[in-house]
Amino acid sequence: MTTLSKKIDFAIIMSVKNANPNGDPLYGNRPRTDYDGFGEMTDVCIKRKMRDRLIEKGEKIFVQSDDNKIDDYPNLRKRAESVLGNLKNLPDIRNKACETWFDVRAFGQIFPFKGSDKKGKKKESEDNAGTGESATGVSIGIRGPVTIHPAFSVENVSSHIISEQIVKSTSLEGDGINRQSDQMGMKHRIGKEVMYVTYGTMNPQLAERTGFSDEDAAVIKNILPKLFENDASSARPEGSMAVRKVIWWEHNCKPGQYSSAKVHKTLIVNINGSYSLKNLDDLKPQEIDGF
Repeated sequence: MTTLSKKIDFAIIMSVKNANPNGDPLYGNRPRTDYDGFGEMTDVCIKRKMRDRLIEKGEKIFVQSDDNKIDDYPNLRKRAESVLGNLKNLPDIRNKACETWFDVRAFGQIFPFKGSDKKGKKKESEDNAGTGESATGVSIGIRGPVTIHPAFSVENVSSHIISEQIVKSTSLEGDGINRQSDQMGMKHRIGKEVMYVTYGTMNPQLAERTGFSDEDAAVIKNILPKLFENDASSARPEGSMAVRKVIWWEHNCKPGQYSSAKVHKTLIVNINGSYSLKNLDDLKPQEIDGF
């Protein structure tokens, strides 16, 4: 299987209404916002949803969430050791990880391993300088060809955030006699429909190192319009978040005709969800419908 043959850029236009797209744990789990009040979804949040959709497609995923785990390994270490435990050579470990797990060859991954000598000798550390190895262990860094930007809203969301107090109403003994209402916390959502936009790029040069192929790119292209399907929770009721449109640019060569910054700036999304695309002479985008 050949690796990615051409550079690819893409954009995702998403709608959010009566949902918390990505809570901020440092701010009472309110929807994330930047300093100007625009809503934000982190790239990690978006890749989590991509991984979940890839699992549904039958792809092997290394970083699995507890809610969507498809094997019996309790943590990433055990999952890594099950495949890489008998390998000693760094290139073999890197190649086997990329071959086994879709998200590793797409997004990259850090694999830290313990060394055989826990004390660590200065001489060995000097001999291994610059190789990623040491007497106490080794850390293998795999740089993935698929990068995702954080998603930002096209308008200020601060005034649209609704916060509600959550209470429980139960009896102490479970007999229904001495009922009392106790405050449990706060729940937040964006009440008005707001558009979010994110961008991504697939780099053929990095794909050569991980084995990411044109077929892998097609798999990602297929799951992007369904990013929020089967992703419901109390903070994101089913149907409250949806992909409106995916814009897909395929360049005609590995370096690409244009920089990603120039390509991404050709998309302008309006508050009501409509958008405009400025055409580049020899780079025509494909527009894929979401819901």
